[in-house]
Amino acid sequence: MKILIVKLSSLGDVVHTLPLVSDILKHRRGVVIDWVVEDQFSDIPAMHQGVSMVIAAAFRRWRKKWFCARSWIELWSFLKLLRTKRYDLIIDGQGLLKSALVATVARGPAGGFGFHSSRELLSSLFYKQTVEVKRELHAIVRLRILGAKLLGYSFSSEIDFGLVHRHEMKTKSVMFFHGTTWPSKFLPEETWMRLSQLAIRDGFQVLVPSGTDSEFERACRIVSTGGELLPKLSLNELVKKIQACTAIITVDTGLGHLAQALGVPTVALFGPTDPKLTGISGNNQLTLSSTKLPCIPCLKRDCMFSKDDCKIYPPCFSVAPEKTWKTLQKQIQIESQH
Repeated sequence: MKILIVKLSSLGDVVHTLPLVSDILKHRRGVVIDWVVEDQFSDIPAMHQGVSMVIAAAFRRWRKKWFCARSWIELWSFLKLLRTKRYDLIIDGQGLLKSALVATVARGPAGGFGFHSSRELLSSLFYKQTVEVKRELHAIVRLRILGAKLLGYSFSSEIDFGLVHRHEMKTKSVMFFHGTTWPSKFLPEETWMRLSQLAIRDGFQVLVPSGTDSEFERACRIVSTGGELLPKLSLNELVKKIQACTAIITVDTGLGHLAQALGVPTVALFGPTDPKLTGISGNNQLTLSSTKLPCIPCLKRDCMFSKDDCKIYPPCFSVAPEKTWKTLQKQIQIESQH
């Protein structure tokens, strides 16, 4: 049996889809699984030993350079590769019109979320088989239910991301994932600085990566009171760094979800987003969020408050750094016991 998974982006969403691959392989022996994904995230599906072929697309880049001949050549090559095989089932785990169109162009019957479950409702019209899954469930659970209903099996509560976990900690270090796309999800820099001081006080090396110019500037300010600024790394290089770390502190960002998949002790700080939908949890992982404001979680890109309205901005990040650090120490202790 040949199955194609369509999950294009973003990094966190791609990570959330990995357990679906593990479930399928566990319940359907001899299955060959291919995956269509945005090229910048193609390293993630490739890390799962159950993914046979990764078909990379560059829709984001093509959209910006639509009139460039190279974009059309690359798009044609992608479509040609996409139609090379015939699949017994194509699973669209994205629920967008864009992903539904990809599933339709591929050769084989497509299945995906139903009208009331899709992120873009009209995408459900492109599927031969649809599954209604409650929106209030965690993203990982929604995808696992989708696969189970389409292929007719039942899955256990255990989550298997299919990635190789580290066997030993090589450095006594903590990595900070501060970069994110929503302004409302930025943890106040003063909080990061205090966390850095606490970690260094307790004998940990603080590592701060960055991917964009704005993230680099923020990282420089964070390490101004202590810590090491990492050079720009590829995703595979960063994975090796994550695996060698003692622990991770993160906001709601894709790299934080990747740390979860790699089994590294992690504390995730959530503000405007809902931990019930995308929270990080595991044997040595925990999500912290404030409940002091009625607007939490607002699920909005921009905070309704201004910097002049509150002492901490955004005000939903009111969990004290000391509490965060103590929580992380407990997660490290759990890992050491295992």
